[in-house]
Amino acid sequence: MTPVRGVIFDCDGVLFESLEANLAFYNTILQRFGLRPVAAGDEEKVRLCHTAASPKVFEVLLGAKRVTEAMAMAKAIGFRQFIPLMTPEPDIVTVLDRLSQRLSLAVATNRGNSMAELLGFFDLYRYFDAVVTSRDVPLPKPHPDMLLLAAERLGLEPAELLFVGDSDLDCEASRRAGIRFVAYKNSVGGEMGIAGHKELLSLVERL
Repeated sequence: MTPVRGVIFDCDGVLFESLEANLAFYNTILQRFGLRPVAAGDEEKVRLCHTAASPKVFEVLLGAKRVTEAMAMAKAIGFRQFIPLMTPEPDIVTVLDRLSQRLSLAVATNRGNSMAELLGFFDLYRYFDAVVTSRDVPLPKPHPDMLLLAAERLGLEPAELLFVGDSDLDCEASRRAGIRFVAYKNSVGGEMGIAGHKELLSLVERL
């Protein structure tokens, strides 16, 4: 088996608990359109807001004809005001610090413009050698584009990487990119899963 030389992380649900922030952001935009907000109990729409890229979220919630207008509104509103609603996942800073001393690390996320502000706010930029968002590729996850771009920017082959994600979109993107997938909090299927970030340290050692 090829040794692990790098790890790619999803953002939402993996680096951060961001559900409250994401819902607040999208619900603010829905209200600007005079529509009812997504309820916390609407699991399908909540999952959409938590995992999909914004154009897809707006297409589903508002219809294809309103996507351009919604994206412009999202840019005008910005995500900065919602960042304080986010919480780093337990032990993530400790684990990133230890892994970054030995491995190349990257982020691959369906987030767009907000990623730079987010990493800056929580002082996490220093741990990552590459940050790839939906703005950097033609197609977001579940397409493999951003994972392959992350591998290219790290200077590593897909077989040398792990991708830590928490959604079906992550799992499918990983499969299509030829990168080994690690299901965070054992959230989706796959050969490998971890209940928390500290388990990633021992998993990397075994591999």
